[in-house]
Amino acid sequence: MGFLGWLSFILLVVGGLNWGLVGAFQYNLVTSIFGDGMLSNIVFDLVGLAAIWAIIEMLMKKGGQQQM
Repeated sequence: MGFLGWLSFILLVVGGLNWGLVGAFQYNLVTSIFGDGMLSNIVFDLVGLAAIWAIIEMLMKKGGQQQM
């Protein structure tokens, strides 16, 4: 797994843990750390982009396995 793979994995873990905290305790860790402003939006955008990257990687690997 390359740099982007690891970065997306870390961002997805952060996003998943944040959603778990929101669901269980109504506590948003990202907004607690970065506030309600632009920095939180950037973190959320990066988590979304990481999800898109993970989907693309998964589809590319799945497509490569079918061609073998």
